[in-house]
Amino acid sequence: MTQRTLISQLAASVDGPVSVSGWVETVRDQKKVQFVVLRDESGAVQLVHPRIFTEDGTPAEDVVADQISSLSQGTFLTAAGELKHDERVKLGGVEIKLESIDIAAMAIAETPIADDSATDKRMDWRFLDLRVPKNSLIFKIQTTLEHAWRTYWVENDFIELHTPKLMASASESKAELFKVEYFEGSAYLAQSPQFFKQMAQSAGFGKMFEVGPAFRADPSFTSRHATEFTSVDSEISWIDSHEDVMKLHEELLVAGFQAIKDKHGAEIEALYGIEVQVPQTPFPRIPLAEAKRIVAERGYEVPRADDDMDPEGERQIAAYVKETYGHEFVFLTDYASSIRPFYHMRHADDAGLTNSYDLIFNGVEISTGAQREHRIEHLIEQAKEKGLDPEELDFYLDFFRYGVPPHGGFGMGLSRVLMLLLKLPNLREATYLFRGPTRLTP
Repeated sequence: MTQRTLISQLAASVDGPVSVSGWVETVRDQKKVQFVVLRDESGAVQLVHPRIFTEDGTPAEDVVADQISSLSQGTFLTAAGELKHDERVKLGGVEIKLESIDIAAMAIAETPIADDSATDKRMDWRFLDLRVPKNSLIFKIQTTLEHAWRTYWVENDFIELHTPKLMASASESKAELFKVEYFEGSAYLAQSPQFFKQMAQSAGFGKMFEVGPAFRADPSFTSRHATEFTSVDSEISWIDSHEDVMKLHEELLVAGFQAIKDKHGAEIEALYGIEVQVPQTPFPRIPLAEAKRIVAERGYEVPRADDDMDPEGERQIAAYVKETYGHEFVFLTDYASSIRPFYHMRHADDAGLTNSYDLIFNGVEISTGAQREHRIEHLIEQAKEKGLDPEELDFYLDFFRYGVPPHGGFGMGLSRVLMLLLKLPNLREATYLFRGPTRLTP
């Protein structure tokens, strides 16, 4: 049996015997010649089979022709034949003259979805939806992005951790936690590895990272929320301020975007019409109070009752940054302590502000980062201010009773980065299998 060749390798292969495997995309069953477009994970190729006729012009017995006539869209098969380079062939400049077909699994019918099907219907048939090159490319990009990030971390001596997703108590707010049965008691699904990545600083690890699942019991139906998502987290010791965390954050994103541009830039431009922009460092930094003033001058007053920015405000400040600096990213810094967790460090000269930031990418927040409070007496006091009982936080506070260096870090949503990079309409498109308030399948 001829060894399988990926379709993307055919253009560089010499004419002659070849075997390819994939699924049927289209069939043109004509009177004199049959064409099959076969697609695999790397591309598509045209298979050609001239029909066989007897001397009197009637169709001859032809097993391959009969097989082609019976093919349905989505059938998986192996095709063997003669590879021929022909620049007239629009699909890659090559075609295969069929000699045999080995059907691995026949699709029962035509695909139940189309390119213009509603998103929810496509999500119902996600395994079919992902056969579309534009959609499968998202996860090739995701792979490249994660590999580039991991390479950056490893080359800079970070330690990779896999923190537990079952917790005895909340890491942040119980209002957004999923409670699950756990033997004779109950547990919570982790909404963040926050406490555990800070524990690594107490353990003396110095620098850590994790890419793993997180869960939020948030009944939001927006384009950017999910109940289960992949969180990208990193934490570092011996920092002077949140500025050190922002520097790490932007270097990581530059490494990831450069890798994407190098490997997938041409394909992204062909399928999405987007030129990948590798961001310049440093990213713009704007204190939140100043950002609100800029947004107000643009004619938008943030209507929130608290001190936070709202989604429209994020879009407005991103538009300002794009116009002023030509940049797709902006750090909004110096958030009020009233809207930040108790473990964010307060400003030395203004306890009403924190050493924290949100990172906005193309008008949407993708991450929150901060310098953490590492002094036990300040942590206890700040927890009390938030209405928390320090005794319920004992396992966390123990880290600091035995010493923790100055440290900080961030958590970032992987799918949000992909969604905004490719200008996708919602998070569902950028998630392999989306989970939301009304979706638990497939």
